[in-house]
Amino acid sequence: MKTILIVLLIIFILFCIAVIIFDSNRYVIREYAVKTDKVSCDRTIVFLSDLHNKKYGKNNEKLLSDISALNPDLVLVGGDMMTAYPGEDYSVGLKFVSEVCKNRPYVYAEGNHEYRARIYTEDYNDLSERYNSDLSANGVAITINDHEDFFDEIRVFSLSIGHEYYRRFKLKPMSDDYIASLVGEPDESRFNILLAHNPDYFKNYVKWGADMTLSGHVHGGVVRIPFWIGVISPMCTLFPKYSGGMYKKNDQAMIVSRGMGMHTIPLRMFNPAEIVVIRICQKDK
Repeated sequence: MKTILIVLLIIFILFCIAVIIFDSNRYVIREYAVKTDKVSCDRTIVFLSDLHNKKYGKNNEKLLSDISALNPDLVLVGGDMMTAYPGEDYSVGLKFVSEVCKNRPYVYAEGNHEYRARIYTEDYNDLSERYNSDLSANGVAITINDHEDFFDEIRVFSLSIGHEYYRRFKLKPMSDDYIASLVGEPDESRFNILLAHNPDYFKNYVKWGADMTLSGHVHGGVVRIPFWIGVISPMCTLFPKYSGGMYKKNDQAMIVSRGMGMHTIPLRMFNPAEIVVIRICQKDK
């Protein structure tokens, strides 16, 4: 009996290793539909988050090809394309963002990695300055606590909250007026999209007035219990409430990307990376 248990344990461990290798090096395309009466025609948005300099094949060519095949009306980048480590080589994230945003309407919002590289220069030296300069040389800019309008009916806000809202183990409460103090008020005549990297504050995003919030950060929970939930967040929260998928409050939605890369815990299990495709549809269809 003991021998059988040992054999079964070895088989289980080998199975887990195989799944980790497989899921850590592949991505899927997941689609969501959001209906609204604020658009006059259907729009396709590609949402990308948390690449962390991950590469899928040579120069991410297949990844870029798959995104091109989707023919998006708008590309929204939710941050953490690079990883903020002193001396980090960000060239993979830089090249990917530069290519995916080229000749397309886009918004690139900060994640916590772009934010902390920009704020904590004593730790990261000129990492943010170099990264942003290289982005600019490739015709790309990060939007910080501002908004941009598209198609006369969609407004995209790029929210960059303080690092205290990313601290581990304990969630810092967010005041009701905090988001408006950073980005202003939503335009009720437009479809308001809020790029907000941390999904934990969904109730605040709803209260502010986002028609749709796009978040990432949680990496799908790193390891997922199949057909259920993620196991752990980068903030060391077990079974995070918002780890991937669509969440709704009345007519307001939040879509959380499971991300495209990894860091700190450099693996994925039952949790492949993903390209998120959002179809914004007219409500009466």
